[in-house]
Amino acid sequence: MQDPVQQPKPYLRRLGSDPSYWSMHLLQTWLVGGKETSGRVTLGEGLARKGTEPPPHTHTREDEAYYILEGELTFYVGGQTLEAAPGDFVWLPRGIEHTFELKTSQGRALVMFTPAGLEEAFKQLGEPAQSASLPPPSEEPPDVEQMLSK
Repeated sequence: MQDPVQQPKPYLRRLGSDPSYWSMHLLQTWLVGGKETSGRVTLGEGLARKGTEPPPHTHTREDEAYYILEGELTFYVGGQTLEAAPGDFVWLPRGIEHTFELKTSQGRALVMFTPAGLEEAFKQLGEPAQSASLPPPSEEPPDVEQMLSK
């Protein structure tokens, strides 16, 4: 992570200028990350199919937010159940266990982490996508513990 006091420069990313990644059974396209925002924020688009949801987990460093573009999701956050559909915004503060379940066959959302940095772990765990489509279904659940240890 870069020095958060440093003033970031204005930034424009053109779609297709950087690869998307297949990581944690998701197609992830990182629109902006810590390198461009001096560590302040990461914003990406995630596409997932039903059955690839992460197990319950807790971020100790990052707040996480979703803006739902496609599909219906149920978020489980610290004992609360939040039903989300296109146009809904979901805020997941750090320190609170959370997960989500897709109610439709697939979902697509803008995903934000603050501060930035977690996008690099997703990239390390993944591989550049050969196409802008979901990876084939996996027989194994996502390894969230491995991701969080990066």
